[in-house]
Amino acid sequence: MTHSIAAIIVAAGRGTRAGSGTPKQWRRLANRPVLAHTLDALRDGGLTRLVLVLHPDDFACAQDLDLSGVQIVAGGTTRIQSVRAALDALAPDPPDKVLIHDGARPFAAAAVINGVLAALETAPAAAPALPVSDALWQGADGVVCGAVPRDGLYRAQTPQGFNFTAIHSAHRAHTGPADDDVEIARLAGHDVVITQGCEDNFKLTYPADFDRADAILRKKTGLHEGSGQAMDIRLGNGFDVHRFGAGNGCWLCGVLVPHDRALQGHSDADVGMHALSDAIYGALGEGDIGQHFPPSDPQWKGAASHIFLRHAVELARRRGFRISNCDVTLICEYPKIGPHAQAMRHALADITGIDVARISVKATTSEKLGFTGREEGIAALATACLIAQ
Repeated sequence: MTHSIAAIIVAAGRGTRAGSGTPKQWRRLANRPVLAHTLDALRDGGLTRLVLVLHPDDFACAQDLDLSGVQIVAGGTTRIQSVRAALDALAPDPPDKVLIHDGARPFAAAAVINGVLAALETAPAAAPALPVSDALWQGADGVVCGAVPRDGLYRAQTPQGFNFTAIHSAHRAHTGPADDDVEIARLAGHDVVITQGCEDNFKLTYPADFDRADAILRKKTGLHEGSGQAMDIRLGNGFDVHRFGAGNGCWLCGVLVPHDRALQGHSDADVGMHALSDAIYGALGEGDIGQHFPPSDPQWKGAASHIFLRHAVELARRRGFRISNCDVTLICEYPKIGPHAQAMRHALADITGIDVARISVKATTSEKLGFTGREEGIAALATACLIAQ
């Protein structure tokens, strides 16, 4: 997505209904904070400009998160105050559209996000929802005392999307309470289009919801309890190095990164993709790139490295394995990798065919030591986990 779209993640509440202790957005799911999964979901939906609204007491907790592209804003005592603070923070460089999302909804699928954005092309506001299918009762003192027609009733979800100027003006003019931002938009006279929600896009509210969330994550990661079958899991690692030479950019993990030099090699010298390819070959016990694509063979001169990675992925598939996750570390002083890391994750996801949430790309320096410290080249480490299908 472009700079003209921003997303606000509201996470300043205390979440008391989820149980005592740590606020629900900071509780752990698969050994990561709930908010880490929420940020992943929005990034997987293509969103790169993110505003995270936190309680001031929680600022230190944010160090456990990937904050690339994230602006942190202090929230207020109510949700309305928190959203308004985030809108005010965006106002000096306003986006065309803004999505407002609950921090405790960690499973907003890309299809849900894209549905909202598509509706915003022709409408001032849009929000995902699911039609109510269960019978609805009214009750008193634990006894049913009436039925409520469910025709035309929906369960609201987030992210709720808006024309930025319209929702900012509506918030500034609104006084009093409101259930959500859709209500504020409607009170300001804006029509809100209903888009398709998703059952997994629920809000963590009660203690039992964490069991449901854990089950969803276990399904997504392929972990099964009680099957009685041992899982065939393979780990492989790869390492590669390329020196700098004349040029005006480096291919790194499928992205051309601007630089005053280029990496030299028989192919396009994408050191990150080479290391990842070797990690997959290693997990399969299939040697390295050189055995499958010999540098002595002129047909591979200047070849794009996605050819090697696609071959490794296809070989794993033919051998009955799927890639569970992979992790690439680029070691260099320059160019700076952080601004391009998300694009690299998406490029590798496209090539490998796995969810971007299962791909990590990060960078480190060698503290000015060795050939990378002298800026003579770039090294890369990669790890891949393969699971038998």
